[in-house]
Amino acid sequence: MTGKTTELKLDIERIGTVSAILTQPTHARACYVLAHGAGADMRHAFMEKVAAGLAERGIATFRFNFPYMEAKKGRPDLPAIAHASVRAAVAEAARLCPGLKLVAGGKSFGGRMTSQAQSKSPLPAVKGLAFLGFPLHAAKKPSSERAEHLAAIAIPMLFLQGTRDELADLAHLKPVIARLGKATLHEVAGGDHSFAVLKKSGRTNDEALSEVLDALAAWIDESLSA
Repeated sequence: MTGKTTELKLDIERIGTVSAILTQPTHARACYVLAHGAGADMRHAFMEKVAAGLAERGIATFRFNFPYMEAKKGRPDLPAIAHASVRAAVAEAARLCPGLKLVAGGKSFGGRMTSQAQSKSPLPAVKGLAFLGFPLHAAKKPSSERAEHLAAIAIPMLFLQGTRDELADLAHLKPVIARLGKATLHEVAGGDHSFAVLKKSGRTNDEALSEVLDALAAWIDESLSA
């Protein structure tokens, strides 16, 4: 990658300070505020691969830890704290990447918290939300209750989902997306919640992730061109 990666500290009003990383390729055309999942922080291998892969595609990423992860606590933050963290990250990304198209979302829990924050009050300057495996329900307990807040979101959304994702039964997710209007679904054949595929699929996990990142980059260019 031609560009730079900067280690930062993110101040969350009335909550505290967490670590953050800005990966900014030269001539970036967008910045993705990338929130981590419930069980692993912003430095997890999946997050590193996403940031590096998007940089190769001309898209910057702003990663950050939620406060519970920064403090190495096992239980995720209350929604209000998670929402405040997302808002702080979006504001800082906008400040550090002036002029770039701003997208927010992330992996599983991080994407869901971002969507909840957006549904309560639009995130300033954010043009779209992209979910790397939206956690529609608990494993083996299909439902669509976790998606009810999405109806309050007016900006475009992209759902990148593996067809083997145990946290998002497509039979429940597809009707949700169909009702949203400005939402797009990209299915990753054979992918699980982290887009890992079985050996018998004939392709590698890296190839499946490359498909995800290609789809995300194309969506940013095509759907958020205004």
